[in-house]
Amino acid sequence: MADELTHLDDRGNARMVDVGEKQTTSRIAVAEAHVTLSPVIKARLFGGDLPKGDALGVARIAAIMATKQTSSLIPLCHPIPIDGVDVTIDETEHGARIEVTTRTSAKTGIEMEAMTAAAIGAVALYDMVKGIDRGAEVASVRLLHKSGGKSGEWNR
Repeated sequence: MADELTHLDDRGNARMVDVGEKQTTSRIAVAEAHVTLSPVIKARLFGGDLPKGDALGVARIAAIMATKQTSSLIPLCHPIPIDGVDVTIDETEHGARIEVTTRTSAKTGIEMEAMTAAAIGAVALYDMVKGIDRGAEVASVRLLHKSGGKSGEWNR
């Protein structure tokens, strides 16, 4: 299994991967998270009518901040430079969809930053509505796209 999982040594112990010999390349990752909301709260969210204020703005800022903190949150994640982060929040049939695109020029990927950002953006949005929608739910945090590096491009 250690041959397949780069975060494990020959004895199966967790380790941080050595990326020292890798080439610096431009890398992009896109992730999403969904927040399920009641129809009334969804309308209030996208109408800008929530008691706590600008929930969409708070969720966007939380996602950006999470991108920059990923290596502090995920134990074996390398700290990497963040070239850019784009966060969009769109209305869906059942609530909201948060999509995060992250970019870097680095020796390792930026997928964990995109996924962490989408997850934290969704949790921040949940925090903004939980007082009036106890049934709100964060779901389906997943990677949609990655490009750059030795493994090239991947799309869900």
